[in-house]
Amino acid sequence: MTNIDNLDDLIKMALREDVGDGDHSTLACIPPDAMGTAKMIAKQEGILCGAEVGRRVFQIVDPSLEVSLLVADGTPISKGDVLMTIHGPSGSILTAERTALNFMQRLSGIATETHRMVQMLSGLDTKLLDTRKTTPNMRLLEKYAVKCGGGTNHRIGLYDMVMLKDNHIDFAGGIEQAIDRTHDYLKAKGKALRIEIEVRNLDELQRVLDHGGVDRIMLDNFDTETLREAVRRIDHRYETEASGGITEATLRQYAETGVDFISVGALTHHIKSLDISLLKQ
Repeated sequence: MTNIDNLDDLIKMALREDVGDGDHSTLACIPPDAMGTAKMIAKQEGILCGAEVGRRVFQIVDPSLEVSLLVADGTPISKGDVLMTIHGPSGSILTAERTALNFMQRLSGIATETHRMVQMLSGLDTKLLDTRKTTPNMRLLEKYAVKCGGGTNHRIGLYDMVMLKDNHIDFAGGIEQAIDRTHDYLKAKGKALRIEIEVRNLDELQRVLDHGGVDRIMLDNFDTETLREAVRRIDHRYETEASGGITEATLRQYAETGVDFISVGALTHHIKSLDISLLKQ
């Protein structure tokens, strides 16, 4: 799993949200010295993601818990597969259960959907990208889940790539001004960031091609016929990315235009969690 510096802080926040001043259901009926073993099982097929996060949840709740991961992140799973076992104080297992499942179910849902859409691009060179449309404070985990599903991460945030979108261009006074000011800024700050610019039509595309100074061109809300023409005009001089309104039904059709990347925000913001349960063993 990728190194996420604030993972423990994120888990502790989630536990505080859930546990509050105590897991009173467990405290009320489970003796403090009770020991037990539980297993986490898949209830539908998909791609597992978040197993390491789940293990860390149990360890933070109670370091004495023994957690054994039986399936690695990124692995296809089937209904009935045992993903991990947990042994130790029964009360601790029950207190950690929901938070661990919440992380694993959502991340596995993202990985599963990403894998399904990547499979739809089989045989083509187009790569599937995620976006910044992520759950607040969960971005690194959700982008990790996209990678587990075979997708490709776009920029992580506002800091690791320049993306000049329509509003940047409009507020800057035009395409040329936005590009030139960006180069001046990066030079002044001593930064070597890649530059992507969004275009909304072929006229804007031509202005970018005439001016230059970018690394990737995002072709936003183009229909497939216009996108194909745009890719032809760019002719590999810049990376190309299609975005906006692309669904499962049209994904393959857009990829067949020869575009390098297709970004799909729904990979992280419109996901059904994978069904995973924890049961007493």
